[in-house]
Amino acid sequence: MNKLFATAFAALVSISSFAQTVDEIVDKHIAALGGADKLKSVNTLYIERSLSVQGMEIPSTSTMVVNKAVRSESTVMGNSMVQAYDGTSAWMVRPTMMGGTGEPEDMPAEQAKQLKGQLDPFGPLFNYKEKGNKVELVGKEKVDKKDSYHLKVTSATGDVIDQYIDATTYLLTKTKASANGVEVEISFSDYKDVDGIKFAYSMDMVNQMGNLAFITNKIKINPPVDAAVFKKPK
Repeated sequence: MNKLFATAFAALVSISSFAQTVDEIVDKHIAALGGADKLKSVNTLYIERSLSVQGMEIPSTSTMVVNKAVRSESTVMGNSMVQAYDGTSAWMVRPTMMGGTGEPEDMPAEQAKQLKGQLDPFGPLFNYKEKGNKVELVGKEKVDKKDSYHLKVTSATGDVIDQYIDATTYLLTKTKASANGVEVEISFSDYKDVDGIKFAYSMDMVNQMGNLAFITNKIKINPPVDAAVFKKPK
């Protein structure tokens, strides 16, 4: 009986220390970004980026009310493309060259789901318990020859995303997830400080359709935002 108790106690200690290790990694990650209080103070964001794909440079802007609404706008060969979510519904404008009409239209459910994922700029690890996310430590792996913690995040809705946290800087270096049945891998680098918060200014996306490179040019924290920009034009 004593042996059985000792075995059970050892297992309990092992589980507790494992959970503590996950929280320790997450806490250090949040601290590396700027700290929980600093991240919570962000209500709106404005971001200017450039997307490099197949030799083309596509400028884009994103305006966001954190966890509420988002609008992204890009220019492709002189044509404007818009994706927006107003807190209730998602819509888009696609030029004719991309199969659209150039007029506002409702966004398909799966595409809208991906757009809503942009409402959370600091990722699923920030306040993960409050969000109902589950985080597991898979192990320690090499990412670009550097030690990284591999965390498996399962969202409250059942979506799974693998996140790799640099074991030295505790910043996110890579994520892996599936979108529409397609495996997508994104690498993050060139972190810069904006008003005390670190953002990755370089993102490289790899999927079966090829490589996309995103370079951030400007970030504004808590700029004034007109809610009307998120509403679908009538």
